[in-house]
Amino acid sequence: DIGATPEQGIYAAYDEKPSIRVSVNDYYIGETVVSQELWEYVMKNNPSHFKGAKLPVERVSWEECLEFINKLNSITGCKFRMLTEAEWEFAARGGTKTKHYKYSGCDDSNKNDYVWHKENSHTQSHDIKSGLPNELGIYCMSGNIGEWCQDWYFNSYANNGISNNPTGPTSGTTKVYRGGSWGDKAMNCRVSKRFNMNPNYRNKLVGLRLAATNL
Repeated sequence: DIGATPEQGIYAAYDEKPSIRVSVNDYYIGETVVSQELWEYVMKNNPSHFKGAKLPVERVSWEECLEFINKLNSITGCKFRMLTEAEWEFAARGGTKTKHYKYSGCDDSNKNDYVWHKENSHTQSHDIKSGLPNELGIYCMSGNIGEWCQDWYFNSYANNGISNNPTGPTSGTTKVYRGGSWGDKAMNCRVSKRFNMNPNYRNKLVGLRLAATNL
């Protein structure tokens, strides 16, 4: 299930409701978000506010991320892409190993070991492989840096009847990003929390994670 499942509690917003059951096909997902080191190798620039080879790249628009992926695929011969919103939440929740946590890999009692959020981040991003990973071995799906997804934003799961590999609306004005960040309160780093932003906007709280259907 994605959306406002019981463990999300009173913090679940209207666009996380109702929770729905979806299925996604097998896919590959990056163990970490894209680092500045990788972005700079591919794009020959580094737009990030906080600088560091192993820090997440940020201040990158959705459109720039698409350009990065196209160049990376040209270099590697692979077929990388952004995650769909459903794929993102499935992995953040721990996939088939899910333990039904509020955050990716943890609950409130130990969130500071897993999640870089406003109260413990010292108002800056942290290395892409810092903190503890979730059940699938994936780092920082809650907190540290928000992650662009493929999908156009829609405002209610009630209006989205697709349950098999959903990809969101066919058009829209803003793109989804997920996960919360170092600058967000912990409650906004929950696995079901949704954000959206114009695809040509940049924000020092948002980067990306790679996915692939096949390599």
